[in-house]
Amino acid sequence: MVRYQIIIAYDGTRFSGSQRQANSRTVQDELEKALRKIKWHESSVILAGRTDAGVHAQGQVAAFDMEWNHSNIDLQNALNAYLPKDISVSQVNSVNMRFHPRFDARWRLYRYRIYSQPVRDPQRERFAWRIWPAPPSLQPLADTWLGTHSFTAFGSPPRTGGSTTRTVFNAGWKQCGDEWTFEIKADAFLYHMVRRIVFAQIAVIQGKISKNDLTAALEGSFELPSGLAPPNGLTLVEVGY
Repeated sequence: MVRYQIIIAYDGTRFSGSQRQANSRTVQDELEKALRKIKWHESSVILAGRTDAGVHAQGQVAAFDMEWNHSNIDLQNALNAYLPKDISVSQVNSVNMRFHPRFDARWRLYRYRIYSQPVRDPQRERFAWRIWPAPPSLQPLADTWLGTHSFTAFGSPPRTGGSTTRTVFNAGWKQCGDEWTFEIKADAFLYHMVRRIVFAQIAVIQGKISKNDLTAALEGSFELPSGLAPPNGLTLVEVGY
């Protein structure tokens, strides 16, 4: 028996999220279906993290145990042959049997895309949030998130009563034409944390709240307006070990 670590990418548009759910199409379900077609007999794969319905990934990590008498490349090719077109395996590695894609992760990197046009663009909106009017510079807001904070105002922990403290290593906005990309790297993320952070920053540039309100929200002295950035703009880019 060997434990395999795989890197998977997916277009989240038609998925109800990454983790298995009753009566819903998920990334985990499709991956396990493909594995069973190549004689995998275990009960469940393990994912590095949960992504919401509509959220994409290019660097999601999964692990599973399997007897496979061929090369890792053969395993990659076999999985891709059976996976649907909106999922692919980009890498297969043999790892230590104690490896856990979630608990062993040291950091995660997410990317959020927005674009600015007065009229919606159906092709771009599959992977980005349309904002209008065009925002001014967003970069000054990114430093708000750096360091270790309680992100209670920006998400909920995976388990009831769990810690809301997270450490953000890097955060920044980049602009290219009418598109802005936000990248944030942290030791871990709360449920909905990235989408809530993006929503709050857009609220600032739209004049609904101030930059100081973001800091006050982190300190627990300001209640942010409710809302989340849409899921289609978010991508799990990479998980580091």
